[in-house]
Amino acid sequence: MTKSFYPPLRTLMGPGPSDVSPRVLAAMARPTIGHLDPEFIRMMDEVKQMLQYAFKTDSPLTMPISAPGSAGMEACFVNLVEPGDKVIVCQNGVFGGRMKENVERFGGIAIMVEDEWGKPVDPAKVESAFAANSDVKILAFVHAETSTGVLSDAKRLCQIARDNDALSIVDAVTSLGGSELDVAGWGIDAVYSGTQKCLSCPPGISPISFSERAVEAIEKRQSKTPSWFLDQKLVMGYWGGGAKRAYHHTAPVNSLYAFHESLVMLEEEGLENAWARHRHHHDALRVGLEAMGIGFLVDEPYRLPQLNSVFVPEGIDEAKVRSQLLANYNLEIGAGLGALAGKVWRIGLMGSACNKQNVLLCLSALENTLSGMGADIAKGQALPAAEAFYAE
Repeated sequence: MTKSFYPPLRTLMGPGPSDVSPRVLAAMARPTIGHLDPEFIRMMDEVKQMLQYAFKTDSPLTMPISAPGSAGMEACFVNLVEPGDKVIVCQNGVFGGRMKENVERFGGIAIMVEDEWGKPVDPAKVESAFAANSDVKILAFVHAETSTGVLSDAKRLCQIARDNDALSIVDAVTSLGGSELDVAGWGIDAVYSGTQKCLSCPPGISPISFSERAVEAIEKRQSKTPSWFLDQKLVMGYWGGGAKRAYHHTAPVNSLYAFHESLVMLEEEGLENAWARHRHHHDALRVGLEAMGIGFLVDEPYRLPQLNSVFVPEGIDEAKVRSQLLANYNLEIGAGLGALAGKVWRIGLMGSACNKQNVLLCLSALENTLSGMGADIAKGQALPAAEAFYAE
């Protein structure tokens, strides 16, 4: 007979999911109630209000999609892209490519602006793409590219879109709660994220927000939104304000308890404090890795504090290192993707996993493992360097 599943206790320092706070896990175990229960609806209103705080927007069309971050991406594209629409898509990693897929699947025309993996989106290339193409409806780009750990200038890119009378769709899956993100202040029209990165919550929920300009575009659609489940005009009947809600789907009740608790924790810490915490522990990790002799893929001004792509020392089997870290230390780090496979590791410092204990564990475990494989690294330097940083 099959027995109950009990997962091992890991320290998750990969590209996501990240460690889930015990408070959030405990929230999931609370009694399930109906998704139209008055108390659940009251909690929904609190989720919406706290999510507006996290995104820095007062847009009423701000809510969690009852599915992972990929569904949040699809919700933005399926509601805004119509057949024949021209969409400038910026690709500097894996997830820009997924944006292109969405545009084309919904009948749009993707105009690609490509940058080297590990480099931010080049605003000059975006301006040139607008100049070379008339009637562009949307600019789509990834704010924090999870495949490389690079941060692009969302504020400037969204301004370029507005200057050209275009909407913007922004992937903030890895930036929400970990890096500065100002949806209203930067003029972002559609944004999506995930719960499993810097919000210390299990995967399965995708926060989204649409601006007034985006809502107007949705309402003026010439064609029916291809997805019934993700049609925001329908979903708003359930997630709109007030006590009276129209049934749309059975919400993942306990997962939303968890999301609510993660947003409570973000409010308690303070948004700017959360950004600063991610930067602080990143700097400690950086000091330790550099002392060991391990370099970063991304130039420092564009480096994501919560997702660190670092080069694998020459002659080292990166998959074997990850396997030993998991077996010997219960520590998970991520592999490189695409052209970076085998060349980099992706070390996450997200949400609850972003703390001093994990930074020191990662440095110690990595040094011990690499030393055992005969890697050309400086031994005995990483931990003292990080400890000195923390002592400053």
